Amino acid sequence: MSSTIDARGLSCPQPVLLALQAMKKIDRGPLIVLVDTDTSKENVLRAAASQGWREEAIQEQGGEYHITLTKASL
Repeated sequence: MSSTIDARGLSCPQPVLLALQAMKKIDRGPLIVLVDTDTSKENVLRAAASQGWREEAIQEQGGEYHITLTKASL
């Protein structure tokens, strides 16, 4: 079962903080994060990597990004 964080319309660091909170609540993934700027996308990806999560897919649709993250295996 996936979780989705809709951070569209929010400025950094809010998308990153929402994504980090969601990562703490769920052990695995997938976690889908919706953002609408390149900066938010890059910051969410960087924060995810620092927490041991990895990018499964990024879909761009109309200037919005759907980032799918999963917890990296140990």
